[in-house]
Amino acid sequence: MRVLVAGAGGAVGRQLLPPLVRAGHQVTGTTRFQSRAEEIRDAGAEPVIVDVTELAALREVVTAARPEVVVNELTSLPEALNYRDKEALEPTNRLRREVGPELALMAAEVGARRLVVQSVAFFYAPTGPPVKAEEDPLVEVPQDSPMGGGPPALQALEESALGTRGLDGLVLRYGYFYGPGTYFAPDGSSFRRVRRRRFPIVGNGRGIFSFIHVEDAAAATLAAVERGAPGIYNITDDEPAPMNEWLPFYAEAIGAKPPLRVPSWLAQVVAGEEAASLATRLRGASNAKAKRELGWAPRYPSWRQGFREALG
Repeated sequence: MRVLVAGAGGAVGRQLLPPLVRAGHQVTGTTRFQSRAEEIRDAGAEPVIVDVTELAALREVVTAARPEVVVNELTSLPEALNYRDKEALEPTNRLRREVGPELALMAAEVGARRLVVQSVAFFYAPTGPPVKAEEDPLVEVPQDSPMGGGPPALQALEESALGTRGLDGLVLRYGYFYGPGTYFAPDGSSFRRVRRRRFPIVGNGRGIFSFIHVEDAAAATLAAVERGAPGIYNITDDEPAPMNEWLPFYAEAIGAKPPLRVPSWLAQVVAGEEAASLATRLRGASNAKAKRELGWAPRYPSWRQGFREALG
């Protein structure tokens, strides 16, 4: 099939291109950067340099590619997350809120029949069971908080994927990424913070995190390109785990000292209320539907294995 990958130079996009090409698909990948364009070409895809926020330029790319499938992996994340900074996530929120729905319309207009979009599995409401399924409610965040723009942007993205006439839309709610090009990679900000003991366990550390290696995320995305009914899928590993389990294990795997512990009130003062809430109230996500309906299973079924083999 002709496949257009928007955001092909990102963490998932770079892992996705080679298996798409090996599977015989004709792939076009967009990026903002000349350096990433060479990587896309080396992977066997056709690179296109475009600022996707310039919608007229994006429309030209979509029209020229004539994709049968569009994969939206667009993000613009900062080098390090600051949960006190309202502007830190706004570039990504804008891509999801404004560009995502427009890309869905463009895909439908040129005759694409399938749209796969990147969402996240860590915005479930922090109530009820510790591990969530796709139909469970999402968190409600005050609009004036630093994270307030996230849920509405994701809602706009997901609704456009699922509701655009003529498209089979699949929403992939990825867990926390680790592996090349992520915050947890050796050149990532979380890696550096853990090595410097600046990534503490907050309060009881019982917030449940769901992880996914970027290679496994790419494999699930390839599956969604080729099969599966329209709908929402959690793309996570098999072992959602509390912070007080995974963080010490991660520190050990990368040769760092054990993480410090800080009370919740101090984390709220230093890092912000959202950061403290993640550490103590976050819910995990079940991958049962994706495994069952996409015929996919992660190569790294647990972060325990993945941290040691992929990061150690």
